[in-house]
Amino acid sequence: MPVITYREALNQALREEMRQDPDVFIVGEEVAEYQGAYKVTEGMLAEFGPQRVVDTPISEEAIAGIGVGAALAGLKPVIEMMTVNFSLLALDQIVNHAAKYLYMSGGQYNVPMVMRAPTGVGLQLGAQHSQNFESWFVHCPGLKVVLPATPYDAKGLLKSSIRDPDPVIFLEHELIYLTKGEVPDEDYVVPLGVADIKRKGTDVSIICYSRMALFAMKAAERLEEEGISAEVVDLRTLRPLDVDAVLESVRKTHRAVVCEEDWPMCGMGAELSATIMEGAFDYLDAPVKRISGVDVPMPYAKNLEKLAVPGEEDIFQACRQIVAGEI
Repeated sequence: MPVITYREALNQALREEMRQDPDVFIVGEEVAEYQGAYKVTEGMLAEFGPQRVVDTPISEEAIAGIGVGAALAGLKPVIEMMTVNFSLLALDQIVNHAAKYLYMSGGQYNVPMVMRAPTGVGLQLGAQHSQNFESWFVHCPGLKVVLPATPYDAKGLLKSSIRDPDPVIFLEHELIYLTKGEVPDEDYVVPLGVADIKRKGTDVSIICYSRMALFAMKAAERLEEEGISAEVVDLRTLRPLDVDAVLESVRKTHRAVVCEEDWPMCGMGAELSATIMEGAFDYLDAPVKRISGVDVPMPYAKNLEKLAVPGEEDIFQACRQIVAGEI
């Protein structure tokens, strides 16, 4: 099976869907001539032309508005935000329009739009360009929220998102575009709302997504050397959330470490902790342990940025402590 990067997997997904369906098109800042801020749309303008790969002015609300309007007209837009940080300028179109038309029209009008955006910490990009807003979008009924961690999942989930009848927020961590993995050449999809057990275990469940899933896999390998069997549950989709997969894992291991790069207040870690408490409280041998980013705007200084972002060591130590009964 070919080994390609996360970025190349996304490019494959876009090309395949655009070749199969003439209603699919891409719109955003620098997606055509510059080929995307992270080069995900490389070569797309040459293959599909300016009618289907469309550069826009710097206006995120306009980009989202074009997407909503095109979707209501029967097309399947894939809009690209240069980073998720800029999506704040388009929240009215996303939350008040894309997410609500199906409900407000009594089921008459779907909005089959995908919003792609890089997310998370970069490398010294500062407080305004190093944020995670998945919990904001997850909060809104009417939106689906996807955060793949591997190239295989990135391709399969993006294809599913483009084919989905509802608006999908598709978030790609900025620091995993160059990670590599096996990706089939042929057409395949990964269903939305289905978690993946990346590694089976019996002592502790690590519930995670996006870049934290890659850290969790490395932590699980180290834990195995100490005789601790960790199960890694990669959520892949946060809304709809695969509650059954989470609870089934926790009922087996009796311990849970939930991981997010986002701030802790009202984040996915809090939601997952509540979900586990409501559905598997009697199975727990220890309180749920949350791993998250530090509750401050991202520092620019390199040493402080490193301290603010959770990683492999945090997951490793949390699992050791919870299995040892120290939590």
